Amino acid sequence: MIKKVTVFLLGLLLIIPLNGMAAGESAISVDMHYLVVSPAEDGSTNMMNMVNYTNTSAEEIKGDGKDEAVLNVTIPTGATGFTFLDNKIAQKQVDTGFITTDPIPANQTVVLPYSYRISKGEEINLSFNYPVQMVQILVPEGMGSIEFKNITATNQGLFKMDDQNYQGYSVEGIQAKQAFTMIYDKDKQPSTSEAQGSTEQGVSETSGNVTKTAPAFHNPGHLRMWSQSPLRSWDPHVFLIVMAAIIIAALSYFAYFRMKARAEEKRLGADTEENAFKNLMAKQKAIMDKILELEENFDDGNMTEEDYQAKLSAYKQHLVQVKMNLRQFVE
Repeated sequence: MIKKVTVFLLGLLLIIPLNGMAAGESAISVDMHYLVVSPAEDGSTNMMNMVNYTNTSAEEIKGDGKDEAVLNVTIPTGATGFTFLDNKIAQKQVDTGFITTDPIPANQTVVLPYSYRISKGEEINLSFNYPVQMVQILVPEGMGSIEFKNITATNQGLFKMDDQNYQGYSVEGIQAKQAFTMIYDKDKQPSTSEAQGSTEQGVSETSGNVTKTAPAFHNPGHLRMWSQSPLRSWDPHVFLIVMAAIIIAALSYFAYFRMKARAEEKRLGADTEENAFKNLMAKQKAIMDKILELEENFDDGNMTEEDYQAKLSAYKQHLVQVKMNLRQFVE
């Protein structure tokens, strides 16, 4: 189960605009924090985390110089079974959680995957060292529900990921050092309205009830491909609008010039027909002039009757053919 959830979390790299949130005095902000909550066999609570830490500054971050820490990550007091899931990132455990020691390049994001357990029946008290734009909490369907204290949460309803349904919750705009509490009950399933993402408003912000719902969750495969693409610095929604505008403009451009080309073809076709008609009229006049000239020569005795009849017959046949061609333009 842990391995499957880890693979699932690795696909949930949501691209968030780097300038979408003020980081206050800290150059580090958390664009997205994914958290999968599920029951362990011993009754404790598994907490699988996937967190995007972004250096919003134009300079590499190496820490504050007081110690070797670059990132400080706090985990709840009393948590056990801490596991860091990326051996390529240098990290060390400390009393409050763990630290990383690798510098973070300017305007780059580092993803930290880790897990821990909370004892059975214990409330989950969360606090973050950096401002967090959004925490996405996922509970596998049939494995309980979550209530919140001291924070406003959003019920996203059920959605399907990798053949597994999840109940989704989200918390937005968390300030650095701001604390809130989650109460996980593996035996209490979400109500039908919650599972479907009810739009009814809940009670006050501090009551712990989900107060509103959010749109359907994005496909993680699409999010992963976007986060790995050269266009990841764009807001994906703005990018789609721009692309749609370009496509519409291109189609309009193509349609305009296609219509223009067809009109030109029709015009050229009309000119060709007109020229053909004029040529046939000229041929008809020329043949009739030849016949008149032939009759004058015969009357003047300049040719024999045999020659006259032969040429007259040839001119008449030619004239008949020309008139038949002219009839095509008249009919």
